[in-house]
Amino acid sequence: MRKLFLAMVVLGALAVPSSALAAPTGEYVNFAQCPLSNPAINACFYSKSTGGEVTTGAKTVQVKNPQVLQGGLDYLEEEFTGPIGFYGAANGETLSKTPQAVPGGLLGVTAPSWWPSILRDLFNETINNGFTGVTATVELAGPASAIKLNNGAALARVGTALQMPVKIKLGNPFLGSNCYIGSNSNPIVWKFTTGTTSPPAPNTPISGSAGTLSANAGPTILKVTGAKLVDNSFAVPGASGCGGILFSWAVDPLVNSIVGVPSPAGTNTAILINNIEYGDPAAVKASE
Repeated sequence: MRKLFLAMVVLGALAVPSSALAAPTGEYVNFAQCPLSNPAINACFYSKSTGGEVTTGAKTVQVKNPQVLQGGLDYLEEEFTGPIGFYGAANGETLSKTPQAVPGGLLGVTAPSWWPSILRDLFNETINNGFTGVTATVELAGPASAIKLNNGAALARVGTALQMPVKIKLGNPFLGSNCYIGSNSNPIVWKFTTGTTSPPAPNTPISGSAGTLSANAGPTILKVTGAKLVDNSFAVPGASGCGGILFSWAVDPLVNSIVGVPSPAGTNTAILINNIEYGDPAAVKASE
């Protein structure tokens, strides 16, 4: 029996790819999902949003749970500030799906009288059971290649430092598993700057920060601490898929009225406080 058990352990170990057993260590641990097998990359990228807020229409959601953007970079020109190609994380989670609490949730919201009785009863039962909380999760609305990073703009505090299409998933038992504001075909497009925005009215300009730049001894890691990325020039589409296939036609308008979407450019704001790391792929690989 013991021999059989040992044989199973050995076979199980052999079944796991050797690449899956290796992981960066020491100061390189944050680059665990850098796509090192891609020969095109010449830098690993890891950015953690540790604070900030996102306002869509009538709702402002604080960024309290850290969210990670990671992958690999291809500097199409030799200089650090040149054009950059972005490649997704090795595990496919380029932008981590991190829920944030929506203030107020569905607390105090009543089912519209024009809803079918079956839908009103379902809504009221959900509320009566205490399921009033709603979370908002920002997800990437497209491939990793849709992310545009410009270090020159970030350092100079002029122009777009980071652009990416996103959608926001709203989580609540009543809303179902496919309630989104924005979609892959109609995304929210963030164009962050570390400088000062030029939004349409009624928004007023807000300013970001390039953060503090440092490096390790190699230097094989460059760090940017406390970068403030801002954008208040984007539009936000309405909700879709809320309440599932059967009731989306009725629940989507309710979500729109609560969140205040669709909302035009000049009425929305995104502010992210980020700590960013760039790693040398060879050094990351050598640390495994």
